[in-house]
Amino acid sequence: MNNLDEIFSESQAGGDYAQRYASYLSELLRSLDIEAIEKTIAIFQKARANGKTIFFVGNGGSAATCSHFAEDLEYGTRTERKKSFRVLSLVDNTAYVTAVGNDEGYENVFLRQLQNHFSAGDVLVAISASGNSPNVIKAVEYANGNGGITIGMVGFDGGKLKDICHHCCHVKTIKGAYGPVEDVHLVLGHIISTYLMYTLRKE
Repeated sequence: MNNLDEIFSESQAGGDYAQRYASYLSELLRSLDIEAIEKTIAIFQKARANGKTIFFVGNGGSAATCSHFAEDLEYGTRTERKKSFRVLSLVDNTAYVTAVGNDEGYENVFLRQLQNHFSAGDVLVAISASGNSPNVIKAVEYANGNGGITIGMVGFDGGKLKDICHHCCHVKTIKGAYGPVEDVHLVLGHIISTYLMYTLRKE
């Protein structure tokens, strides 16, 4: 699952591995593209102001990040007097996802939902460590072709998503380092959602 050969050695104690993993994670966090984060925040703010919806798509660990990020963005930023963000994680309707996957192929599970819900000006956040998940790519291509704004959250070399998304938060790692990439994506979700929470409170 994780190609972390540079960090792990068979002679190593668990505590030493933990220290080296944490050090690697710290390096990744320090190398984040701050301008990309600022751009994502601005896009989310504009979507809220215009009553647009922010959609999330991803698979596996990235699907869990979609659910987490969407909850933090919509519920975590709420205030009693202010309009919240309109957010929808397309990974969470298990019955729909499995029905489409069974009947039409797993590559269509996000596309079919977007065809029903997506409107021009909406935002699609595509989370994929490899940047090459076929169902995520199809979702981005649909959003791009229908007046949407697409944001990629990727790892490794960025994959295809790095090239087709309008904006990208890229965690550059060795290929296969799923754990560290997913860790940083979760942190990005917290950075963005907590910043938006504090700014909404000041409005």
